[in-house]
Amino acid sequence: MTWDWEKLKDQQQGRRPAPPQVDEVLKTIKNIKIPGGPIVFLLLLVVLGIYSSVYVVDTDEVGVVQRFGKYAKTTQPGLNFKLPFGIETARLVQVRRILKEEFGFSSERMGGQGRTIAVSENNSESLMLTGDLNVAVVPWIVQYRVKDPYDYLFKVQNVTQLLRDMSESAMRLVVGDRSINEVISKREEIAVEAKEVLQGELDNAQAGITIVTIEMKRTNVPGPVQPSFNEVNQATQEKEQTIYQAREEYNKAIPSARGEAERVIRAAEGYALDRVNRAQGDAARFSAIYKEYAKAKDVTLRRLYLETLKELLPRLGPKYIVDDNQRNVLPLLNLNQSAMKQRIGAGNEQ
Repeated sequence: MTWDWEKLKDQQQGRRPAPPQVDEVLKTIKNIKIPGGPIVFLLLLVVLGIYSSVYVVDTDEVGVVQRFGKYAKTTQPGLNFKLPFGIETARLVQVRRILKEEFGFSSERMGGQGRTIAVSENNSESLMLTGDLNVAVVPWIVQYRVKDPYDYLFKVQNVTQLLRDMSESAMRLVVGDRSINEVISKREEIAVEAKEVLQGELDNAQAGITIVTIEMKRTNVPGPVQPSFNEVNQATQEKEQTIYQAREEYNKAIPSARGEAERVIRAAEGYALDRVNRAQGDAARFSAIYKEYAKAKDVTLRRLYLETLKELLPRLGPKYIVDDNQRNVLPLLNLNQSAMKQRIGAGNEQ
């Protein structure tokens, strides 16, 4: 038996023994022998390699594989393999799930009911200036999905922030071209136009996402200007009502005037046609008489003379002019009848 005189001396002096050195500990560990050590190590290495080389992609996802940080390939849903031990890494990207971003408000889903409620508002995003220099509060929702995983992961550093910035810019651009009434009443048209503008900007930036829809929430004016806005709306409605009444009166008066004008025109056209027909008839009658006159001038002249006398003599009253050359009939002037008419005329004058 050998004595450790140093330990004994330390104990006698009341000191604790010094801790073992590191080299001694390592030597002790190396001297420990585990049965089948290399085999166990290899088994652990194989298990770790299998675990790090297998991954599963869900049905609504794709896998983006990177080899030493560089893009290598895109894998489809199902069981997939990659190089183990961190040589290749896989990032799962949801390409079929519809994502959304809310602007001007934020909401949360109510438990057990499947509905969402607005819990806060952000007027800095939704407060906008319209084309007629009015202020409107315009909240909206953008729904989108990933269409190109490579662009989504590697072309833009923060796709969500880029989407929010571009969406706000597109909405302000569209709202700035419309009046306050159009912004309130034509939300669907604004949403469609804003979607086209936003999609074009995202494609130019190679963001790798596609806009599914833009949903416009209820648009209104800020609370402090609501009374003034209501007064303007009331005045506008009164103006439109006055215009409607004027148009109604116009629609009543104009057709009546047009009908009267049409009637006068038709009457004038009928009168003109009648006069033309009469003139043409008189001309035809005169031409026919002239033809007969040319055939027998004396007989025709005599007939015309007699017909004329037949029409004129009844208008002459009691006075008749008889041919002086006629010998058989004595020219007669009925003086009694003339005197009677003179007396009647004098009585009427009195």
